[in-house]
Amino acid sequence: MKKLFAFLALAGLASVAAAADVVGNAKAAENKVAMCIGCHGIPGYKASFPEVYQVPMLGGQNAKYIQSALNAYKKGDRKNPSMRGIAAGLSDQDIADVAAYYAQQK
Repeated sequence: MKKLFAFLALAGLASVAAAADVVGNAKAAENKVAMCIGCHGIPGYKASFPEVYQVPMLGGQNAKYIQSALNAYKKGDRKNPSMRGIAAGLSDQDIADVAAYYAQQK
């Protein structure tokens, strides 16, 4: 039984370490940002769901910030139904790629 717990603990650590090693590829994100551009690619755009708010431009934003924000939407820590739905469908690699894509823009 102790061996099983030790194995499960090591497997958990390995998955955390693997997630930390995800490196974003801006080129790979070119096919992943179509749903982002509809709101975040329009200067001065205001969304009206769930309430009216200014949609931020993502180009030039720090990659770590974008990753953190997308992960927070995915977990439900940030509250926006549209972003939650989009982020929920992204893998860790997708999030890293999208973050790299927008970080490299000016």
